[in-house]
Order: sequence, then structure tokens, then C-alpha cells
Amino acid sequence: MSVTILDNVLARIRTRHWDNLLLHEIGSWEANMMISGIDVKPVDILLVEDNPVDVMMTKEAFSGARVCNTLHVAEDGEEAMDFLLKQGKFLNAPSPDIILLDLNLPRKDGREVLAEIKKDPALRHIPVIILTTSESPEDIVKSYELQANCFVTKPVDIEQFTNALGCLGEFWFTIVRLPPN
Repeated sequence: MSVTILDNVLARIRTRHWDNLLLHEIGSWEANMMISGIDVKPVDILLVEDNPVDVMMTKEAFSGARVCNTLHVAEDGEEAMDFLLKQGKFLNAPSPDIILLDLNLPRKDGREVLAEIKKDPALRHIPVIILTTSESPEDIVKSYELQANCFVTKPVDIEQFTNALGCLGEFWFTIVRLPPN
């Protein structure tokens, strides 16, 4: 894609002119929403986060997203694995298109969750974005060694946090092709 075409696409995204813009290459996704005459499936996001303030800020940031999304929240590592493996109260949980994973979680650490996801043939295709307060070089290296797709340190400022999630959303949901579920 040439720079001029990409600039036009990004300008249309920023100004919300959707008329002929395909947000995702839909492929074999089943349609269940209509936006400007294009059938799209909402993006299912699993947020694994124990801090209620961060959950609220994430919900707020994604509520204004330019992509239809459904945000599911797991409050600790064990609940995240139950959701992903469809166990207990999550028997009918959807398979997420992407996972936002905090590292410092109760019951099961985010590093353990990441390792389990990437070892499981049914889950390892799901992109995992580490979204954490950690700036530790050890955490960054370990996360990538465990095959995280991206490592983002959460900004403390609410406006910066919202902007960071907006950038993540635009990149992962409008530019990147996610594997179909």
C-alpha cells in the first residue's frame, strides 16, 4: 500500500468517514453487524486485569473505538484461563480475537497465563498484548521470550492511557489481520 493510500485510509479512520472503508478484511467471519453496508463481526477482547480503575479506563477508551468490540474482563489469571478454556461459568464464552494481559495478577501471574496460552495449540494463535505498569527490562524480555505479541507500559495519566489504547486499537483492529476464530 503506498504512503498516499495509507494516509487517506488513516485520515478517514480519524475523521470517522466510513462510507467505503473496509475496517477489517473480513474473510470467513460470520456477519452479525452492519456498518455502512459492510457486514462485520465485533472484535472480542479479553482484558485480564485486577485493578477496577484500569478496567474502567479500558472500557471507556474502547467505548469510543472506531471498531465494534466486545470487552470481556477476567479479574485474575485463573479466571482468564477458565474463560479461554471455556470452563466453569465460562462454558459459553466466545474465543477472544485478542488478549490484553496484565502481568501482576492474583491467583495466577500474567507470565504463567502467557506461557499457558502460548503452549496450548488451541490458544497460541491469539495475539497477546502485555498491558502492565511494569517498565522492568526483565519483564519485557521474559514476555517476548514467552511469545507476547507486544509489550505496553500503561501510562499513569488517564488521557495518555486513553490515547495509548486508541493507538493499540487502531493498529490491532484496523491495520492488522487477526486470525479468524
